[in-house]
Amino acid sequence: MNHKEPFVRMKKRSTVSLKQAVLVRLIAVLLSLVVCAVFIVIVTQQNPIQVYAGIIDGAVGTGRRAWVTIRETVVLLLIAVGLAPAFKMRFWNIGAEGQVLMGGLASAALMIYLGDLLPNFVLLIVIFVASMLAGLIWGYIPAFFKARYNTNETLFTLMMNYVAMQVVTFRIVFWENPAGSNTVGIINAASQKGWFPTIAGNSYVLNVIIVLVFTVLMYYYMAYSKQGYEIAVVGESQNTARYAGINVKRVIKRTMMISGAICGLAGMVIVCGAGHTISTSTANGRGFTAIIVAWMAKFNPFFMILISALLVFMQQGAIQIATQFGLNKNASDIITGIILFFLIGCEFFINYELEFRKKQKEA
Repeated sequence: MNHKEPFVRMKKRSTVSLKQAVLVRLIAVLLSLVVCAVFIVIVTQQNPIQVYAGIIDGAVGTGRRAWVTIRETVVLLLIAVGLAPAFKMRFWNIGAEGQVLMGGLASAALMIYLGDLLPNFVLLIVIFVASMLAGLIWGYIPAFFKARYNTNETLFTLMMNYVAMQVVTFRIVFWENPAGSNTVGIINAASQKGWFPTIAGNSYVLNVIIVLVFTVLMYYYMAYSKQGYEIAVVGESQNTARYAGINVKRVIKRTMMISGAICGLAGMVIVCGAGHTISTSTANGRGFTAIIVAWMAKFNPFFMILISALLVFMQQGAIQIATQFGLNKNASDIITGIILFFLIGCEFFINYELEFRKKQKEA
């Protein structure tokens, strides 16, 4: 009995050059902009060219807007860099939000309690260590239970986010300013103790320096260090790692400590380098957006720079067009969502190809 081959089948690509991968992604971006233009015309009755111009204006239209976009980009990038080693190891760290919150909470606490006792330079060093330590602990807890009891890290790290939010809520009660406001307000507004110093007249330069340093360090750590190699092997197969003599439990704990510490540092960058306050919305969903950044970059910290910049560019631009054209936030979020859909979807065509059935000649 003759069986016909399927008309089309999916086949994994053996090799894909960097040039081909970049080309596919550029095509995806162009197609997403076309679809966005159709959406804008049909739903909002606006000129898509003007809307795109509004997005550019909102993101980089003025010097201040450009620096805000840079500030938000580096924060998102730092969280993605923190998630990269855990995800490379196939440890699904969904708890970056909580790790950022705990790092931010440690930063705020030291600004409040030590702000009048230490010189700013010394205070910032103490905050630097404490924020990373707080994130490290928050990352170590689920790693310990995963290594010891094989718990589900996705659920565990996700629930840790809500615990962190409750811890922050609890501390805000003691730090209310003004009393009864249920907010902390701007911490050390007069003395600016614990605030990042301005460099070349700009408040955000230190944010950029810190994040870029950790981005470069993470690239070399994952690409060239022995521990980075162990992370890759554990991610491919834990059984293979054990056969090769790698202590899988130790790698899990160590990697999540690093991941949590960097996310905790992101909390310091937010609190000391931008907002100068703490609340349950300090992370503001960046921990979940960073997952997309890490995955789309295939855990390459340098590629994360481009993806973070694109996402923040669209987010900041969306705020502008919502105001300029009277669009609600949902419309601007849909535009961002369409672009993300195409960017994520194009990964299929990078990793797989469609093979169509050839017509067979009759004998």
